[in-house]
Formats: sequence, C-alpha cells, structure tokens
Amino acid sequence: MLSTLAAILPIFALIFAGWLAQRIGVLGPHASSELNRFVVYLALPALLFDIVAHAQWAEIWQPRFIAAFGIGAALVFCLTIAVRLRRPRHLADAAIDALNAGYANTGFVGFPLALAALGREALAPTLIATIITVCILFAIAIVLIETGLQTEKRRRHLVAKVGSSLIRNPLLVAPAVAAIVPATGLGVPDAVESFLKLLGGAASPCALVALGLFLATKRESSETNVGSAALLVSFKLVLQPAVTWVMATAVFGLPPLLTHVAVLLAALPTGTGPFMLAEFYKREAAMTSNVILASTITSILTISGYLALAR
Repeated sequence: MLSTLAAILPIFALIFAGWLAQRIGVLGPHASSELNRFVVYLALPALLFDIVAHAQWAEIWQPRFIAAFGIGAALVFCLTIAVRLRRPRHLADAAIDALNAGYANTGFVGFPLALAALGREALAPTLIATIITVCILFAIAIVLIETGLQTEKRRRHLVAKVGSSLIRNPLLVAPAVAAIVPATGLGVPDAVESFLKLLGGAASPCALVALGLFLATKRESSETNVGSAALLVSFKLVLQPAVTWVMATAVFGLPPLLTHVAVLLAALPTGTGPFMLAEFYKREAAMTSNVILASTITSILTISGYLALAR
C-alpha cells in the first residue's frame, strides 16, 4: 500500500498544483490548452524519441511478454471502440474512450511502482510495456481520430488527407525517426541526449498540471455520463489486467516475474495521453479527466489488492 501511495501521490500533487493555480488566477484563461500544446508539440515528442532511441533490441525483444501485454491492451481498446460506436458515438471520441480504457500510466507510475514492488528485473519489461502503450497504442488512436475527423467521402481523398495529417503529427514523427537510431546502431550525441532528457522530462508533469487547470476552469455545465465513465474505469482496472493475466498464464506461459509485471502494468490507472489528445483535438475532455482521476484513486485499492494476492 505504501509503495502504491508513494508512486501515485505525486500525480495528485501536480494535478492539485494546476487546479490551485487556475483557482487563484496565477495563470491565464488559455493556460490549459497552451500548456497542452507545449506537451504535444515539444515535450512528449522528445520523450518518445528518447524512449525509442535508447531501446536495446536484446532487452525489448521478449515476444511472449509483448504478446501478453499487447493483446490485453488491444482487446480492451477494440472492445471499447465497438461498445462506444453502438451509442452511436463519433469515431474520434470512441478512439479517445478506447485510450481511456487501455492506456496504462506506465511511464509516470509504472517504473517507480514496478521497481518498488518487483525489483530491478521488472524495469526492462516495463520499458516494453511503455513502448507498446505510448508509441503503438497512441499512434493507432491518432490514426483513428484523424480518420474520424476527415469529411472527405471519396476514399482516395480521405487516405490522402489522413496521411497528410499523420506525417505532420509530431507524436508519430518523433518515434518513427528515433527508430533509425537503434536500427542503425548509431548513438545519440551527449548534447542532444541532455536536450531530450530536459524537454522530455517536462511531458508528464506539464500534462498533469494542464489536467488540473482544465478541472478548475469554469465552463458551461454539461452532464457527465457517470455510467460511461464507470464502464471505462472498470475496463481499465479490471478487464485489462484480467485479460492480460489469462494471456500471460494460460496462453503464453510466462514465468512468474513477467506475469506479475504484465498484470501489474495492465492494472495501472489511465495515463494523461487521452487527455492530451482530447484537448488537442478539441473533443470531450471532461469524460477523460474524470476517468483519469477516478481510475487513479481506485487503483490504489486494486493494485494494492493484486500485490497482496501475488505475494
């Protein structure tokens, strides 16, 4: 319980800092959107580039772990889209909902929690899960959002428009370019690496502060669908770790350590990625912010319960 609290408490502190700054008028009325644009265009691309550029093939090529964690996230992602499109719901909003249900906070919570609960041996698979979540799953969601936002009816024009939007998206360009580094065996110069660490290190804290700013901003009252938010939280905290456990034990036969890492990371609360996209694309951000907060609070109990059972 204490290790879980130690990893999650800074998240609430940063969200509260943003909330308080907005309430007392320290920052302007557009601070949330502008800070989020900083994250999307500068800080998060730097973080993604740094993660991919320093990934060692020998460490990340664990196909059974990749399959167990990846399939767990993918099934929840696809199921959420299918459920949400039956409402009906716009494809862009359904894609953000799917991220809410499948985007584990592996970067900010995963590394310290895995280290505290399972030891240093858990760090390499945590890196794998982070790449799957913040690069692959994130990229798929962006493709779906861009596709949903295009109004072209003719398929050729639609593909051209979506493709043009994607190649200008820094969240996709950064990891794609970074993949050249490990593929060619090149190294990142020290000055560039320092730049990436400084800029990328601002991604998570700034995103959390932006979330707090958003929560404190006065806006026209809009009813939040509590049932939908609860469904997304249950998908994230219950369904995804359950599916991942089945994949890890019954399908791929992972050893105990990798099984615990996969399930623990799948059980993490929703990260800030969906909120960044909801704000950036001007979609419904209230639902996303509620899911992030609710899943983070509830995960203290669910993760502590899993760790107690796993010992």
